[in-house]
Amino acid sequence: MTSWTPEQLHSIHRMLNPSTIAVVGATPRLQYGGRFVRAALQAGEQVRVYPVNPRYTEVMGVTCYPSLLELPEPPDVVGIVVPYDQVMRTLEECAQKQAGSAIVISAGFAERGDAGRRDLQGQIGAFARESGVRVCGPNCLGVANLKANIWACAGSRARVGGSGPVALVSQSGASAFGPFLTRAADLKLGYSYIASTGNEADLESSDFIRYLLDDPDTRVIACFIEGLKDGRKFMEVARIAAERGKPIVLLKVGRSAAGARAATSHTAALTGADAVHDAVFKQSAVIRVEDYDELLETAQLLAYSPPLTREGVSIVSHSGGISSLTADKCGQMGLHLPELTEPTRQGMNEILKGFGWAANPADVTGYANSESFPQILQLMSEGPEVGILAIASSGADSQAQQVIELRDQTDKVVSFLWTGSITATDGLNKLKEGRIPVFQSPERLARGLRGQINYHRWRTRCLDEGRVQVPGMSPAQRDAIGSLVSREGHVLTEYEAKQFLAHWDVPGVREQRTATADEAVAAANAIGYPVVVKVESPDIPHKTEAGALRVGVRGEAELRQAYAEILQNAHRHAPTARVLGVLVQEMVAGGTEVIVGLSHDPLFGPMLLFGMGGIFVELYQDVALRACPVSESDAREMIQDVKGARLLQGYRGQPAGDLEALVQVLMRVSRLGIQCEREIQELDLNPLMVLPQGQGVKAVDALVVLASSPAAASA
Repeated sequence: MTSWTPEQLHSIHRMLNPSTIAVVGATPRLQYGGRFVRAALQAGEQVRVYPVNPRYTEVMGVTCYPSLLELPEPPDVVGIVVPYDQVMRTLEECAQKQAGSAIVISAGFAERGDAGRRDLQGQIGAFARESGVRVCGPNCLGVANLKANIWACAGSRARVGGSGPVALVSQSGASAFGPFLTRAADLKLGYSYIASTGNEADLESSDFIRYLLDDPDTRVIACFIEGLKDGRKFMEVARIAAERGKPIVLLKVGRSAAGARAATSHTAALTGADAVHDAVFKQSAVIRVEDYDELLETAQLLAYSPPLTREGVSIVSHSGGISSLTADKCGQMGLHLPELTEPTRQGMNEILKGFGWAANPADVTGYANSESFPQILQLMSEGPEVGILAIASSGADSQAQQVIELRDQTDKVVSFLWTGSITATDGLNKLKEGRIPVFQSPERLARGLRGQINYHRWRTRCLDEGRVQVPGMSPAQRDAIGSLVSREGHVLTEYEAKQFLAHWDVPGVREQRTATADEAVAAANAIGYPVVVKVESPDIPHKTEAGALRVGVRGEAELRQAYAEILQNAHRHAPTARVLGVLVQEMVAGGTEVIVGLSHDPLFGPMLLFGMGGIFVELYQDVALRACPVSESDAREMIQDVKGARLLQGYRGQPAGDLEALVQVLMRVSRLGIQCEREIQELDLNPLMVLPQGQGVKAVDALVVLASSPAAASA
């Protein structure tokens, strides 16, 4: 089901491609209202500009109208630059005049942290959706169409830079029409459109991205995001972008933790907000970057490069030190530098004549500035594994021309690490004008290439697998969910949790819930010693901390003693806890402990977690996250992301674990997360024992926290 209507996209189209612009709050002074008029007038005759302000009859040589209602025609977009308490009245006039869209430059809304101002911003959004006059902002600087030279904005740098294949969507207007504009001009990186979205009372970043995916001139979308309003909408638009081959490169602020929340399960305690964003971006083929320059350089690389066919990186430089450092940074990012083939090595040695180093990376000394350089570039790009050629140098225009000519003759990605002065004109300008992706540091080059390779891999997988489909529930699953709604407690006991999970084919252990020591002895005799004995209570989710668990119990006398001790410890740990009995379980040996969990993120919904299990999971936090539902390749990638999962591959003589069974459980739990989204807040399988290959997995312990629980509500 799509999140975007044709009417909404048409409104954005009129905003970004207007033939008529009205500016309410226009002024001859170069304040926001005056800057908006001045910027709009730069479009010349292709746009009719209507200043609106009852205090003036003319602004900047153009007739000024006392109100919107007196304009000679409905405007495509209305720039609103009035005090915050006049914005709603102005929007009502926009609707009366049948304006196509509105950009609210005015500030003083939710960003003030005042409840009344937040409510007023909410009214703007509701009115925009009801009236059809869709709104960008408030607290933004507007939009720009650089293809047509139409600037519907209050920025002070209108008409800086040229047009090109990258669209910019930024919640910060000062960043969009400040450093992102000027630094792109320095790179000679052209924008197709710029949209600053501000507080996003109505239209949000995802809406503008969705519109831009239909634009044939936009190849890459660069984003500066402070916070997403609707995580699932963003995931949907990112999926569409990947399917269409239009990468999203994103700078997201907020890596540091703003606070902690109480959580009952291990999973909820481990899913920090930024970790969730990282996981979702990785899952959705969004390339996350760290700063302004990396955003623009990576966008440039993707916009000006052919589709990647092979992942090997070949590096050539005039300097051994520079080539080694560049190779080192590429190695740190996990990039593959294939060895030279013998014909390539021989050809390089014939040119270098004993100087430099014929290898990958290659040190070609002064031959980087010679007539032999094109032959060197050709040789270094010819290997069967090579898909990317990275040149690290700082030559003159002649060298730049040689690089451009190679790029025009090959299907390989060609990138350039500029090692000279950033103020240089000779060579550097020619590279930029020739649309050669230029980086200013080895680290940013390596990160950019890593992002390009990751995108290539994800998109190939995306097109091969298609979208993850969640099947319909069985009658037994529906009944199991229905039973959760009517129950009194908010946390399932371990026994109840396993009974529930069995409906989703999550394998458990042989166990019995007992009410007396005699029943426990009978259960152990039926299961077979050794056994595990643990308290059965919805109020004691972490039994180890309570001393309410014994493992390796080997006989009746030991069992009776353990039975008495864990009940005593449970009552001492939580005097008011409801104790429903004691579980007697089979002892599972010969496996590897992992954790599989679910938590509910307020932006992205159910999140699946995987990590190494037992008591160390919170200590090391070596976990992987994905939004539900996950595909088979998502599940395999989660396992690869966890460093400790090397144990599952047969580390140091240990038998390899049953990875296929683990992958299936990850997929089943992720489907459960979607199907039980309204009922389950948190879920832990900790530990889930991964047995040797071919023997499956078993949930030794399980915790299910229902969405109505006090712990979930406080979280």
